[in-house]
Amino acid sequence: MPSSPVRHPARAAASASETARAPGAARPWRWRTLALAALVAAVLGGVAAVSCSGRSGPPEPGSSQLSGMLLDPQLSEISGLAASHRHADVLWMHDDGGNPERLFAVNTHGDRLATLRIEGVTKTDWEDIAAFDLDGRHYLLIADTGDNGGLRRTLQLHIVEEPEKIENARLKPAWSIAFRWPDGARDCEAVAVDIARRQVLLISKKRQPPELFSLPLMPAGNALQTATKLGELAGVPQPDAQLKRDNPMRARLQGQITAADISPDGSTLAVMTYRYLLLYPRQPRQNWAQAAAGTPRVRDLPWLPQAEALGWAADGRSLYATGEFIPAPLYQIAP
Repeated sequence: MPSSPVRHPARAAASASETARAPGAARPWRWRTLALAALVAAVLGGVAAVSCSGRSGPPEPGSSQLSGMLLDPQLSEISGLAASHRHADVLWMHDDGGNPERLFAVNTHGDRLATLRIEGVTKTDWEDIAAFDLDGRHYLLIADTGDNGGLRRTLQLHIVEEPEKIENARLKPAWSIAFRWPDGARDCEAVAVDIARRQVLLISKKRQPPELFSLPLMPAGNALQTATKLGELAGVPQPDAQLKRDNPMRARLQGQITAADISPDGSTLAVMTYRYLLLYPRQPRQNWAQAAAGTPRVRDLPWLPQAEALGWAADGRSLYATGEFIPAPLYQIAP
């Protein structure tokens, strides 16, 4: 059967919240508990429905489906996601700053399969991950580029080779790239690899319009690199006057860039904000600066509080997305 767009489980949680806030509701913690319980039930119901329906493959174009749910407490702060190019139905994820230097292998239902410690690096604020192939080998690029306070003078990208087996293990980077911004600190939670150009793309988070930068994927030597500004991202939706007035926090956050990835065929840059998915197609003779200056396809994300992790499926037919909290739905989105 063709899949249908995901129904927001947040509605069930919201209903529970309103009920608990009604006259006679006992304490704030009670409505929070009820809301969370309703949310878990709704999302788990969606997972069960997908499983029982016998669906296989990505959803229909323009729709989303619930692929699974992250319940493991170790997956409570996921800030990066990339589909393995070596292991079928495996997603690589990592968590935010304040946690050990580690990667998680997770299946497409949201179950943690293995934990890999990354040795020889210091984790400051890991914010994105990208998968790519080079010279017949499968690699992951980990972006230690978060800078909420705008204080970091240098940042790092670490490249590790995908392990042969999915099991608990320890890995060391094949190489690392230390870099700085050309004109002062900025927060960055979105990176992507253009393997055809041997290039890493980076997108600033908070500046409007968002800025697009590049670095060489394999720089010569170990010298500190300086990111090159390529241009800006056009078409990121901006909040209207009413939202700015009614909910200034939401208005400020909804257009901030939290993840990015380039499709396996190199034709589309997918960009995630806290509310939207933007798709920038690139024509054969265009560079990424030209593509990002064009009009993107924009769609609302399915219900996903604190949307921080996005990656193309290995076959390029859909994207996976999840957020930085537990329990967290894991969605499969067809562009």
